Amino acid sequence: MSRITYVNGAFVPEEEAKVSIFDRAFLMADGVYEVTTVIGGKLIDFPGHMARLKRSLGELRMAVPADEAELLAIHRELVSRNALNEGLIYLQVSRGVADRDFLFPPEGTPPGLVLFTQALPVLHRESVRRGLKVASMPDLRWARRDIKTVQLLYPSLAKTEAKAKGADDAWLVDDQGFVTEGSSNNAYIVKDDKVRTRELSHSLLHGITRAAVMSFAAAEGISFEERPFTIAEAKDADEAFITSASAFVTPVVSVDGAPVGTGEPGPVTKRLREIYITESLKRAV
Repeated sequence: MSRITYVNGAFVPEEEAKVSIFDRAFLMADGVYEVTTVIGGKLIDFPGHMARLKRSLGELRMAVPADEAELLAIHRELVSRNALNEGLIYLQVSRGVADRDFLFPPEGTPPGLVLFTQALPVLHRESVRRGLKVASMPDLRWARRDIKTVQLLYPSLAKTEAKAKGADDAWLVDDQGFVTEGSSNNAYIVKDDKVRTRELSHSLLHGITRAAVMSFAAAEGISFEERPFTIAEAKDADEAFITSASAFVTPVVSVDGAPVGTGEPGPVTKRLREIYITESLKRAV
């Protein structure tokens, strides 16, 4: 059975899900997105994703397609219609349909709104058991990485290049030699039981899972330090991991071929994943 998707006000089978060739997301990558995880038919960190969506739209002066209550109703309807127990819901907003022009279209142009589901395992993944291998790549993305836009060509190139090198993902490195983040996740190291991750700025995405993990960790007495780290520091760390909406907390066991710590998922990483899952499921909607 095909999936039921949502396209600009209508629930339609995926075979009928179409957008205009004049949609700004297609022509200009003029759009933003969010991905919300579903576990047990419930949405994880939904308010956080909606807050970031609103921020992204505001930063780009893009119209809000629906309020949070409407978007929640659409998400829940997609979960129901697709009998989605575990997986993801992808949401994308574009500036709408207009003739190709570098200038924004006229005020009042309706924004585009599409959503679809992906059924896949989230809680139990092989990558969590064995840990990820990452390869470093120069960070060549645009400067406003804090806005969750659909401009994902370079992250796609970096991840593909990492795969070609025998790694699972890429960690992107700025001109000063510091790790910004992964291709689609935030990056962390652990040294002497202290977790370090780069501070929030325009250089990296303000991860919803990042914020939740840091909040839950603080309540458990786990120390976080927000400052940049280098690839050399990552290789010398006791542990490393990434966070994202779909990966939660996933260990990193090697960087550029060098083992991190013992080369196995570490205790701090395992504990943070356990805390995040437990607390997030309590708050799921």
